[in-house]
Amino acid sequence: MEELTAQLRASLEHGFIDQQHMPVERMRPQLVLNEADHHMLHTLLEELEVCSGFLFSVAFITESGLSALKAKLLDLHFRGVNGKILTSTYLAFNQPKVFRELRKLHNVEVRTTAREGFHAKGYIFQHQEHTSLIVGSSNLTASALKTNYEWNIKLTSRDEGDIVHHFHDQFLRVWEEAAPLTDEWIEAYEKLYKAEVRRRPAEAVAELTAGYETNALREAVQLEPNAMQQKALAGIAGLRSEQARRGLVVSATGTGKTMLAAFDVRRMQPARFLFIAHREQILHKAKETFQTVLGLNEEDVGILSGGRDESHKRYVFATIQTLSQSERLYQEAADAFDYILIDEVHKAGAATYQRVMDHFTPSWLMGMTATPERTDGFNIFEMFDYNIACEIRLQEALEEDMLCPFHYFGVTDASIAEGAKDVTAKLHQVPVEDRFTHILDKIKYYGYAGERVQGLIFCGDKREAHKLSELMNNAGYRTAALTGEDAQEARMQRVTDLEHNRLDYILTVDIFNEGIDIPTVNQVVMLRRTESSIIFVQQLGRGLRKAEGKPFVTVIDFIGNYQNNYLIPVALAGDQSMNKDNLRRYLQNTDFVQGLSVVNFEAVAKEQVYRAVDQTQIAGLRMMKSAYEKLKFRLGRKPMLHDFITHNALDPEVIVHYQRTNYYDFLQRVDPEAYVLNECKRSVLTQVSQEFLSGKRKHELVLLDMLLQGGVVTDEAYAARLAELNCYWDQDVSHSVAGMFDLTFYKQQELKKYGEVQFVERFNAGYQWTKATSEALQRDENFLAFLKDAVAAGLEKSKAYRPDVRLTRFQKYTRREVVKLLNWEKDESSAVFGYRTRQQTTPIFITYDKQDDVSASVAYKDELLSPERLQWFTRNRKTLASEEVRDVVESRERGNTSYIFVKKSDDEGTGFYYLGTAETVAGTPEETTITDDKGQVLSIVKMQLALEAPVDARLYQYLLE
Repeated sequence: MEELTAQLRASLEHGFIDQQHMPVERMRPQLVLNEADHHMLHTLLEELEVCSGFLFSVAFITESGLSALKAKLLDLHFRGVNGKILTSTYLAFNQPKVFRELRKLHNVEVRTTAREGFHAKGYIFQHQEHTSLIVGSSNLTASALKTNYEWNIKLTSRDEGDIVHHFHDQFLRVWEEAAPLTDEWIEAYEKLYKAEVRRRPAEAVAELTAGYETNALREAVQLEPNAMQQKALAGIAGLRSEQARRGLVVSATGTGKTMLAAFDVRRMQPARFLFIAHREQILHKAKETFQTVLGLNEEDVGILSGGRDESHKRYVFATIQTLSQSERLYQEAADAFDYILIDEVHKAGAATYQRVMDHFTPSWLMGMTATPERTDGFNIFEMFDYNIACEIRLQEALEEDMLCPFHYFGVTDASIAEGAKDVTAKLHQVPVEDRFTHILDKIKYYGYAGERVQGLIFCGDKREAHKLSELMNNAGYRTAALTGEDAQEARMQRVTDLEHNRLDYILTVDIFNEGIDIPTVNQVVMLRRTESSIIFVQQLGRGLRKAEGKPFVTVIDFIGNYQNNYLIPVALAGDQSMNKDNLRRYLQNTDFVQGLSVVNFEAVAKEQVYRAVDQTQIAGLRMMKSAYEKLKFRLGRKPMLHDFITHNALDPEVIVHYQRTNYYDFLQRVDPEAYVLNECKRSVLTQVSQEFLSGKRKHELVLLDMLLQGGVVTDEAYAARLAELNCYWDQDVSHSVAGMFDLTFYKQQELKKYGEVQFVERFNAGYQWTKATSEALQRDENFLAFLKDAVAAGLEKSKAYRPDVRLTRFQKYTRREVVKLLNWEKDESSAVFGYRTRQQTTPIFITYDKQDDVSASVAYKDELLSPERLQWFTRNRKTLASEEVRDVVESRERGNTSYIFVKKSDDEGTGFYYLGTAETVAGTPEETTITDDKGQVLSIVKMQLALEAPVDARLYQYLLE
């Protein structure tokens, strides 16, 4: 308690007296804003994660705001953490349905006050020794928690503090007079609410039009292009101005590709136009859109499908199945249409599409798709002469508010709750009858936006779809199962039934992955295992179209114990890098989702995804070759390392780590080059790729870049360039860089791998290529291209690291990288083990979750006691008098610096998160003992280390989970 008081005093002095006074970061007063990397919702979730109880006092609550907290509140329920929410009927803002949603919370007691003018917005979190308070302008609405310009202040106090006591007292005063939330109360309120909404003018409640999410959305059909469509139209026009005859539009599902095409047709005014799709339902939707945008009547537009032939009209909408029939196709002249548009063009590798495209010769051929990347070997990009008119991916579309926000919930499947361990088992091997209650509970708890559900459920197989539909119908739902065996007419009828409130759910097996447009869908349930990130996004996309009365779509993903679970963060983030650390970061921090969308995982479900990331070989040769071929298709040439970065594809570092040499050698495996680089040149590329490509220290890459431009670099020019790039520079770094190029840093093992080839050498006042390297670069343009590419890729990757410090906090480093970046003269990383002191630096490496088979003599519990404080043990057989212990304990006196590195487990590989520097907390070092496997008692020193700044909250929680 005394320590807590001291921390609070330091933090309050920083916040209210002197900003130069160093606070305890998590205790200091903070202004909480909605910013790109941290918003109010994130702060609430952080506090909920570690609190022992909570009290919310919020006047206004929306479904979307409450939904964003549901997964966390459910986890708290299972941990026995309870809370209270006090809300109001002020201005009849809160809809009756939100009160019904509040009733679903198992661990939250809710009361409502009718007090006139109740407009409070405060959040109190109870902890073991203190209380946190957030008060300000944010109500419990998604806009207020993520995107609105809001001011909230976060304060921390001992429970005895007056400020918290005052807030708590005020809360309880209103709470005692407030009405408990009951079903009867909701029914009575609903009658009053409807009467109030009918009588008040639309502008009566200012809050309703200030981004606090009413059900009113803008018209679904816009007669003028939005900002993204204007950009795309400019791209199409640009291609045509360059005399291109073909163009490809890549745009996420729900972003208005058909509308975009209609705008382009309106602008081009073709004499005749042909729209081709693979389903008749798509034709009718497209026909309606074109009629609206172009102002066409029925005499202008025609359908060519099945027994209907209206191909004589100016604007023709045809299914590929009918058009491609030889007896029908060749009735049309090759130049019958000026403008041909192919929807879902990723299917165009089929013989039917090829026959049609070979026949027609339009002035302009355009293809539209959300998923151009194919796995069947057909190159969509080549078909369109590599002319990409525009590309709008999911994250960009969400950021531009082109799509309906989604609330994704990764939930625990029943088989996991029962302890299933087989990572190869399929969910539907557990009978759906046994999972039905669990499935229904999750669907009910996470709910949907709006007054009634209009849901799609993607099942694992036909039996599951039909059986679950039967069970749901018996439970009072109105559902229908659809599979590939159902005729097109039956599918269309069921969609109509869903849209017109004759069905609650359609249960399907993949047939609705694409080519279906049901804007009113407000709940998507995924019961099948995730086999493909493309299919995942397609199914997610079924709910992303905007519609009246649909502020968001709920996505419920049942996560089993599967190796392919790693594809979930891949799909949600759109990250194709195959970099496992990226995927872990997406799970730690879901702020990568733009706008009002929210991603949440139940705790056990998240653990399943982490396990899949840790234990699955994501970047195997087959997967990397597939990624390589996709990028090659897109570029129309063999990609280089830098291409992978600029196109957000496979991480170059993943490639060279797998290959263990260089990119040229990788190409020789997946797409062999005709020319041969000799062993010496390959050794140079290997050294650059293995040592510098990661970009964790920019200095060597800057030197190589300068040498590639001029051949000779003086020390003066080099130092000036580093200063220009804000790179740290001193004599120690200078010696370290020199040691990398003169090979004195390396162990014999590395020297052997690099062929003991020195390709850069010192001269009196700078650096230059060795004679052999200089001649090779002049004579071999391929070698030069590979070297330039590796340097360019490394410089691009270096942007993730601060150039002005040795190490960037919260990035990952191997022991060997740490030794290099701390400027040790020799690579002694293999002798570091847990820690070692050299050149007045002591890197300390901690594996948080030690393996079960670790010897008892080293299985002591290093752990984070708080975001600022670490408990740490030295090696055994050490005392306070040991020199290596004194290097840490007396670090300030000795001019020594301790650097802390932590990883969660050995499953993460060899990299450790850098937490920053640390100093020993006075009075904490003490000698203790530990017993080894043989029962021998060994001496050891235990102490606490204070970090220079607190661990990032998301990383902290990940390490402790």
